[in-house]
Amino acid sequence: MASLSMPDLQPRNVRLPRLLAPMPLMLAALALAGCSAVGPDFVKPVPATPDDWTSWRSADESLRQPPGAGLPVPTPWWTAFHDPLLDRLQQEALAASPDLYTAALRFAQARVQRGVADAQRGPELGLAAGLSQQRQSEYGASTRMFDVIGGNRQALAKFLSQPFTLHQAGFDASWEPDLWGRVRRSLEAADADLGSQAALADLARLSVTSDLARAYADLRTTQRLLELAREDVSALRERLDIVQARVRGGAVDSLDLERQRAELATLQAQLPGLLAQEGALVNQIGLLLDKPPGALREVLAATANSARPALPDLALGLPSEVALRRPDIRAAEARLHRATANIGVARAALYPSIRLGARLGFESYLSGEFADWGSRAWSVGPSLNLPLFDHGRRQRVVQLRELEQQEAAVAYHQTVRKAWQDIDDALSAYAAEQQQARALEARMASVANAFELTQARYRGGSTDYTAVLDGRRGLLQARRDLWASEGRLATRFVAVNKALGNGPRGEARSAD
Repeated sequence: MASLSMPDLQPRNVRLPRLLAPMPLMLAALALAGCSAVGPDFVKPVPATPDDWTSWRSADESLRQPPGAGLPVPTPWWTAFHDPLLDRLQQEALAASPDLYTAALRFAQARVQRGVADAQRGPELGLAAGLSQQRQSEYGASTRMFDVIGGNRQALAKFLSQPFTLHQAGFDASWEPDLWGRVRRSLEAADADLGSQAALADLARLSVTSDLARAYADLRTTQRLLELAREDVSALRERLDIVQARVRGGAVDSLDLERQRAELATLQAQLPGLLAQEGALVNQIGLLLDKPPGALREVLAATANSARPALPDLALGLPSEVALRRPDIRAAEARLHRATANIGVARAALYPSIRLGARLGFESYLSGEFADWGSRAWSVGPSLNLPLFDHGRRQRVVQLRELEQQEAAVAYHQTVRKAWQDIDDALSAYAAEQQQARALEARMASVANAFELTQARYRGGSTDYTAVLDGRRGLLQARRDLWASEGRLATRFVAVNKALGNGPRGEARSAD
């Protein structure tokens, strides 16, 4: 027993220094892992913004408002319409829109990808086990020494080549120190992509709420115009009856009658188009709420006309705050950040890498001896990967990432410029429509006064009923023009808020 115990103790005394031999290299790798990452550090761009809202404007001076004029935009902005049904539809759209669900899934994917990048910082651990039936060649490399030592080669080789079962089980661990910041840059790029997806999710919310408000405003305008068209048809029919009576009495010829019939046919031809437009807008709203066609027909049915609240002259705040609020600008900045971090990932591939590994397990061809301490096997030590020559592939990847960063910088600059063009166009259109609506409102007031005077003359016997019908139709036309302008003003208000990025913000944030 003593002869057996000595070999068992000796390896323990000998192997301990061997196990500690790679430690200086491991400590050096740990020290290098704390070095700064290669590649450029991201510098947050400062978007170019005007000093005030009168600086970057292309429209005429009459369409410009002084800085800070008007009332602040309410939050959420669609409450300025004071329409409870619209408020309820917006909440349903934010909860049920497929576009928002898709944006949430993309954000979730970016978050998982961020976790994948973060997982590279830690060691990899694994368990492995195997059971295999093996046979060695009688003339393989392992039996080549029999030709040197002599003896009964054939008997030894035949014995060693007999099939046997190999039992294996072990624990593996490996870790690659982040010497040049490849993992850190990868994590930085993943964080930037997560921020980009969060901004795109906000952009999706802004688009859904804006599209819904625009479709709802167009629907109510269409329903109002449809109501006025029907009233106009009714008034023209009354006038046509009077003209027919005059033709039968010989007071006028048939020319005036045919003109009235043609005008009536023209008005009636407008009704089918307005009805089709009403149905299409109901379907558009239903699609935003993930509803099948016809599901919102009763909910969105025409209601009695009520006075539309006056939309405000807008107090927009500081231009720099607006630039930071727009989700497309935030997404473009995040893409630039990701492209900058990817340069560091590519540059880290130019440098050598070290992987520290260790394995401890048991291996035996005898099942009864598998758990014996003598069946143990282990290995520990670093491995070095030093790139020497790859036909310039890694260097070209670095050049590619640098070009992608330049493209992202140009895209960011273009996004900012496009944003201010959208804002300028939206503000000018809103101011122009406000002025037009006020002029049409004054016109309708004058037409209404004239209609009252015509009715008073008819009651006094100084004019006939056709003048009353003509005055009524003139009032309907003035009302039609005003309501159409008010509908356009509502959509212009939606466009302003969309251009300003004034949408609901999500709670999704980049993980630390």
